[in-house]
Amino acid sequence: MGFDSLIQTITVYALPVLFGITLHEAAHGYVARMFGDPTAWQLGRVTLNPIKHIDPIGTIAVPLFLLFTTKMMGGAGMLFGWAKPVPVDWGRLRHPKRDMLWVALAGPGSNLVMAILWTLSLKLFISSGMSPTDFWVQMAFAGINVNLVLMALNLLPLPPLDGGRVVFSLLPDRMAWQYQRIEPYGMLILIVLMLTGALWVLLQPLLLFGQGIVRLFL
Repeated sequence: MGFDSLIQTITVYALPVLFGITLHEAAHGYVARMFGDPTAWQLGRVTLNPIKHIDPIGTIAVPLFLLFTTKMMGGAGMLFGWAKPVPVDWGRLRHPKRDMLWVALAGPGSNLVMAILWTLSLKLFISSGMSPTDFWVQMAFAGINVNLVLMALNLLPLPPLDGGRVVFSLLPDRMAWQYQRIEPYGMLILIVLMLTGALWVLLQPLLLFGQGIVRLFL
């Protein structure tokens, strides 16, 4: 792998990763405000300005590391990251347990919408005569893939991921609070799943669902 190849890959993925992660967080804050919690709005976090959401580790270092190691191994890896979490005061929601469902789904939902927008962009680029090797076509492919992975990853039913919040919202109260006790170990479980390769297997049904949706727009 040459240095030029790595730089080219970084430039292709930079905008999709940056906006895929930051708009995910802004969506949480926007929907939380709709349901009664203005915390993120008051802190200026419901914004399209990525600077407000960038986490030096999750938004920059981790995606670059995964991208570099993937290119070094010459394979197709899983590129993901995270932004600074948008603060949500669940107690300020009008119906905390019920409304949590919609606040949690807002992030993955925004990634699905972005994947669709990148798909429409790809269709436009190809219809205009661009080849698969053109920069903007490659960026559109990257935008689709990054956002589908972010959607699938966050929908895993594992607290503190969005999917864990969805499960908590849907379970009866007693079972929900017992389920929530997993949260302190959630990230450790996620790392173990990633290191063992089980994470990619678990993501497949969600990725197939997302891919089925975006194909409707091709």
